[in-house]
Amino acid sequence: MLLIPAIDIKGGKCVRLRQGKMDDSTTYSDSPLDMARIWMRAGARRLHLVDLDGAVAGKPVNKALIKEIVAEFPDVPVQVGGGIRDEATVAAYLDAGVQYIIIGTQAIKKPGFVGDMCLEFPGHIVVGLDAKDGKVATDGWSKLTRHDVIDLAQHFQNDGVAAIIYTDISRDGMLQGVNVEATVKLAQAITIPVVASGGINNLDDLRGLCAVADEGITGVITGRAIYEGTLDFAAGQKLCDELTKKKP
Repeated sequence: MLLIPAIDIKGGKCVRLRQGKMDDSTTYSDSPLDMARIWMRAGARRLHLVDLDGAVAGKPVNKALIKEIVAEFPDVPVQVGGGIRDEATVAAYLDAGVQYIIIGTQAIKKPGFVGDMCLEFPGHIVVGLDAKDGKVATDGWSKLTRHDVIDLAQHFQNDGVAAIIYTDISRDGMLQGVNVEATVKLAQAITIPVVASGGINNLDDLRGLCAVADEGITGVITGRAIYEGTLDFAAGQKLCDELTKKKP
């Protein structure tokens, strides 16, 4: 299982939000690139970059910073989300070396867009489903819909997405532990990989996820825990490797 550090960018800085609220953010670095270097030195094998301003604006805002990070680590898969609402944006990020494009709000508002992008860029499209009480939120988590997470995940699986990133909004940035039950329920309902997100606090949370990794949970995104120091990134990835290594 991959432990994936999150670098959320707001106003050109590396921040973390609580429960997705733009007005409740903590700045951890003035340089997202410097943070990427720190996590790479700690053994990260993938980076999760989010343009928070872009998610609200509906178009990329911090694209130049993201491209700078991707250019510095050309051999590392980078997944990018936030404000990706059209094919031109998808193509521009892929041309810049981004490996996975995370479609969130647009996947809900224009479901056909995901299918089109999967046909155009097979293997590179990931859908981010951000939910509260099983219902999906959009527009930087500011709007809650009536859409069921599992129903949507199955739909996007049929479209050909590479994976689903599942975030429990109520736990994100709160260090209260990942919602293992909901993540497993989703993973069992689909055959494509699920990446967990939201609420990771410490090594015990990783142990809980690794115990159910065989259900199809291939990675977990961590943010506030590694910035606040409740989780040592290198130790976390080492633990994940030990607990999920393939048995002969």
